Amino acid sequence: MLDKFLKYVKFDTQSDDKNESCPSTPGQMKLAKVIVEDLKEIGIENAHVDENGYVYASIEGTVKNVPTIGFISHMDTALELTGKNVNPQIIDSYKGGDIILNEKYKLSEEEYPFLKELVGHKLVTTDGTTLLGADDKAGIAIIMEIAKYFMENRDLKFGDIKIGFTPDEEIGRGADLFDVEKFGADFAYTIDGGPVAELEYENFNAATAKIHIEGKSVHPGAAKNVLINALLVGQELNSMLPVNERPEYSEGYEGFFMLDEIYGTSAEVDIVYIIRDFFTDSFNEKKKLLEEIVNFLNKKYDNIIDLKIEDSYYNMKEKIEPCIEIVELAKESIKKAGMDPIVKPVRGGTDGASLSYKGLPTPNLFTGGYNFHGRYEILSVDIMEKSLEVLKNIVELNAKESK
Repeated sequence: MLDKFLKYVKFDTQSDDKNESCPSTPGQMKLAKVIVEDLKEIGIENAHVDENGYVYASIEGTVKNVPTIGFISHMDTALELTGKNVNPQIIDSYKGGDIILNEKYKLSEEEYPFLKELVGHKLVTTDGTTLLGADDKAGIAIIMEIAKYFMENRDLKFGDIKIGFTPDEEIGRGADLFDVEKFGADFAYTIDGGPVAELEYENFNAATAKIHIEGKSVHPGAAKNVLINALLVGQELNSMLPVNERPEYSEGYEGFFMLDEIYGTSAEVDIVYIIRDFFTDSFNEKKKLLEEIVNFLNKKYDNIIDLKIEDSYYNMKEKIEPCIEIVELAKESIKKAGMDPIVKPVRGGTDGASLSYKGLPTPNLFTGGYNFHGRYEILSVDIMEKSLEVLKNIVELNAKESK
């Protein structure tokens, strides 16, 4: 499993939100083809990648009349830091204390207290120059191992297993072209979470707000009563949003506005916000507040601001609760692996959110990764093994309970 992970992180699969193609970057298709080769190597001859970079595979069960389970992970990595030339560092048995990534960066035990829980674990870190790619190549490696396990243990009783790997999850498009009918599962789990024993079936409602400000540019020497500085208007707009509703001041079920991009000059500025909230009412209120701020400033500055808000995905809780037994199955499987389930909301999104709205209820399970999307990303191999054990339990309990 670790060997597979180290193999897959060598592929630069960072997605590109400026490219409308699917997949948005060629590295994702390269990895998809390698994954298909690896699946065929363990005997899954039906493994294939479609023209959009989605990988599908199916393992025939040994018993019939059992619900079909799917396992899904995504192949792309985040935009925040490069995924090129990843150079993983392996700590065979973490002794505690700070972890030095390079001469400039370190994982501080004081800043990241969860490190105390990883003493004795085999860990994989970055070298401080790239992200690691545990989000979600750890999930891919775990699923590849579960596929190998059930292909090699045909004496066990289990139903059909479906496997899927998606492109472009990090830019919100992972489920867009996923063929749920072709996939053929009754329900699924994304293996795309973090710390040990975590199980998630709630996520943010999400929207992206794109703002264009066209100022009035004149020479500063003749600017009095004429110049409208687009940069300052953008600054004014940002100051009117509630400070305590930023990501750095929120946790749990609290939503936020995040200033994600800002670029331009005194003449023109483009701003991108991401808007997140767990509850439909407060999600809509956040969008309405931004619209009201823009309307106010347009009256003040004579309609120089253009706002476009587009919803990205919604809270999957609404689609999971009617089939809550799949959450209970995961809980029981975590307990059977000797852990207490930690059920919490995803402060983000997963493919599972969109897939649930497409008719495939898909909660999320842990991988053992921490600090996703940056140079401080770290992966526990011990927790990967626990995740693998949970997936085995899910498949076997599903067959047993259905019987």
